[in-house]
Amino acid sequence: MIFPYGLKEIEYLKAQDPVLGQAIDQIGMIEREVTPQLFEALISSVVSQQISKKAAETVWNRLQTLLGEVNAEQIDRTELEAIQGCGMSMRKAGYIKGIAEAAQRGEVDFEKLPTLSDEEIIKLLPALPGVGVWTAEMLLIFSLCRPDVVSFKDLAIRRGMMNCYGLDELTKETFEHYRQKYSPYGSVASLYLWALS
Repeated sequence: MIFPYGLKEIEYLKAQDPVLGQAIDQIGMIEREVTPQLFEALISSVVSQQISKKAAETVWNRLQTLLGEVNAEQIDRTELEAIQGCGMSMRKAGYIKGIAEAAQRGEVDFEKLPTLSDEEIIKLLPALPGVGVWTAEMLLIFSLCRPDVVSFKDLAIRRGMMNCYGLDELTKETFEHYRQKYSPYGSVASLYLWALS
């Protein structure tokens, strides 16, 4: 499954921002995979934190092999050392165990998450171990396919914005100016900013 967008979003962004529009024309349609299973997507993003894409894929594949299915029950009944043995730090393995325990206790109802607003999700998820605002924002885009997310905490998005507009630095105010321009299709703009980073 890929992030859903089409001509309507592209035409809107091009009209709002001709500079980004030029980049959109050059790059063409972007197909980014999404993971609709929220719990699995969250664990995957914790695995990916602060390591290269290639390393993350290796660790993720090992974890999937170990667990069979990446869900709270499986993680809960798997030893911490076995999870760490997939190639991650003990701290990260602890986060994964902690998220599974919180899900088991019902502290976060993953079934109910899709009914919450972006703001509610960004407030709720960082209460989980190892989950920050950035992770919550990535879940909004790549699991819930929310249309209007541009993450200031994402280094590649900031770099893409600087490259797009030829900026030497990017203040929060300048970032906000562009983010508002892209709204309500910020997530589509994010796909292009990543491509420009």
